[in-house]
Amino acid sequence: MKKVNPVVERSRACLAPLGPIESRTQFGGYALAVESVVFALINKDELYLRASEPLRQYITERPLQPLIFRKRGKLVSLNYFRVDETLWHDAEHLLALSAASLETAQLELEDRHASPRLKDLPNLSVRMEMMLYEAGVLSVNHLYQMGAKRCWLKLKAINQHVGFQTLLALQGAITGHHAAALPQATRAELNAWFQRTLLSKAEPRGGEG
Repeated sequence: MKKVNPVVERSRACLAPLGPIESRTQFGGYALAVESVVFALINKDELYLRASEPLRQYITERPLQPLIFRKRGKLVSLNYFRVDETLWHDAEHLLALSAASLETAQLELEDRHASPRLKDLPNLSVRMEMMLYEAGVLSVNHLYQMGAKRCWLKLKAINQHVGFQTLLALQGAITGHHAAALPQATRAELNAWFQRTLLSKAEPRGGEG
């Protein structure tokens, strides 16, 4: 029988007016969501609400502890704040703040879909986004307009370690595919271009001994 977390169940009972609350494991605890939009986290049997303007106003009057966890040996603070017992016992206020957290998360998701960052595309990490910025590729539309090959050449000019997998990642980001799921014909065409490009860079210039 599947184990039920008491804080998940308590949250569902208190926040039922928000809609059916889904839960999934995350960060060693749980994420709470409505229609797949995460608005709260449970860590070490404590409920944390996503930051919102009403929650920030509440915190100025009654400080709440931020969610802090260890990542690669460093302490990282997330933009979530712990629901203390005072707030648990103020059901109306807890529901209002949770609704604000959900609304903030929904608006951020809509903004991300309307104006995605490079890192939001398939295969692209924050590190890759920063490399593209450095190479002069500053937006998703810019990436689309330039195409994978021209963007790869710009990256190669600033980082000689950029290879074929990066080219595949860029193409997948443009077409909406995971790099490993690109059509075989596309991979073959990109590989042929990649090999020609490496060969042309390796050829000595005329007149050189």
